[in-house]
Amino acid sequence: MASFSGKEIESRGPTVDAAVAAGLLRLGLERNDVDVIVIDEGSRGLLGIGSREAIVRLIANLPAAAPSPATPPPAPPKPIVKQAPPPSKPASKQSAPAEHDDDGESTVPADTTEELEDEQQAAVEVLSALLEKMRVDAEISSYVTEPDDLTSQRVNIVDIKGEDLGILIGPRGETLDSLQFLSRLMVAHKLHRRANFVVDVEGFRKRREQALTRLAERMADKARQRNEPITLEPMSAYERRIIHMTLRDSSDVYTESTGEGKQRRVRIFPKK
Repeated sequence: MASFSGKEIESRGPTVDAAVAAGLLRLGLERNDVDVIVIDEGSRGLLGIGSREAIVRLIANLPAAAPSPATPPPAPPKPIVKQAPPPSKPASKQSAPAEHDDDGESTVPADTTEELEDEQQAAVEVLSALLEKMRVDAEISSYVTEPDDLTSQRVNIVDIKGEDLGILIGPRGETLDSLQFLSRLMVAHKLHRRANFVVDVEGFRKRREQALTRLAERMADKARQRNEPITLEPMSAYERRIIHMTLRDSSDVYTESTGEGKQRRVRIFPKK
C-alpha cells in the first residue's frame, strides 16, 4: 500500500461523512490511513434555495515504505450476509406510487425478477464493503417485498442489524438516508441502470413510517377542521410517499408534493 503515500483525491456526497466514505472506497483505504480536508460542508438548502453537495479532499498518509508489522492488526469484522425470507404480507407503503426523488429521478423499482435479484446482490455487496471500511460489525439481510396493492410493484429491502448502530441512522435518519443515497449511486454505477432499493437499520424506517402515518392523520384532521391546506416539513421521497399512501383513500382530503430538491414537501388539502 506504500504507493498510496501522498495520493490526493476529491470526493463528493450529500454529507461530509458520505463524501469521506465514498473517497475511502475509491482509495481502498481505512479512515486512519488518510487526512481529510473539508472543502465544502454542503447545504440542505434554505428557504427554497437549492442544496449543495459536500466536498472533501482525502490525502493518503501511509509511510512511503512502511515495514510489515510483526503481528498484523486484526482485520475489521466482515458483515454477516443473510437472505431473509419475504414478509408474509406486503411491506406497508414500501413500494408506494412513483414520485420524483430529491435528485430529480423517479423512484420506480426494478421491473423484473432478474433485475431485482441483480440489484439485491449488488446492494448487499456494496453495503458489506462500506460497513467493513467503516469497521461496523453488523448482519445484513435482504428480501423483496410482495407486489404493492396499488401499483403491483416490488422493491428490495436491505436490512442492517447489530448493536449500537445509531451511528448509521443519525438525527431523524439523515445518516441512513445518506448511506442509502451513496449505496444506490454505487449500485447504479455497477449495474449501469438506476437502483432503488431501500436500506433500513434495526427497523428504523418501520418506526419512522408509523410516526409519519400518525402525523399524516393528525395533519389531515387539522386541514379538515381549519378547511385550509396544511403544509408539512420537507421530507425525502420515501417519507412523502408514506404520507400520500396514508391519505390516498380519504374522502375529504387529498395530498400534493410541492417544492424542489431538499425543500420538497407534502401539502394536505381539504376537498371542497
